[in-house]
Amino acid sequence: MPADPSARLAFVDTNVLVYAFDANEPAKRARALALLADEDVDFVVSAQVLNEFYWVATRELTPPLPPEVAHEVVRELSLGRVIPVDAELVDRSIELSRTHGLALWDAGVVVAAQSAGCSVLLSEDLNAGQRFDGVVVRDPFST
Repeated sequence: MPADPSARLAFVDTNVLVYAFDANEPAKRARALALLADEDVDFVVSAQVLNEFYWVATRELTPPLPPEVAHEVVRELSLGRVIPVDAELVDRSIELSRTHGLALWDAGVVVAAQSAGCSVLLSEDLNAGQRFDGVVVRDPFST
């Protein structure tokens, strides 16, 4: 276990969760499942990530997850740490979006990771190695 308890915290972006259910991406699916099964890491998501997961999993996967299955996954994920989307998070996301040229949704993920005290943000949607005030982006699918 890492000496620094914050090093145990990793924020998980929507794409990692979606790949855990994507039968058309077997290598990414295996990697996502292995990451999520790592008992040495405490994973954090946000309400935004839960909403995005449900939407993508039931509409963009081929085949899509049945709505009741996706809903159950969201319920299971909700048993862990979930960062709410509130007015302060939205304001900070807009600021980050404007200063770093990020899409608002990506900025929301970064700000949620910061709010949770995560040192790592697992995502393939941002630039690997990019840093945002103590949070470093890691692409779990890059070789």
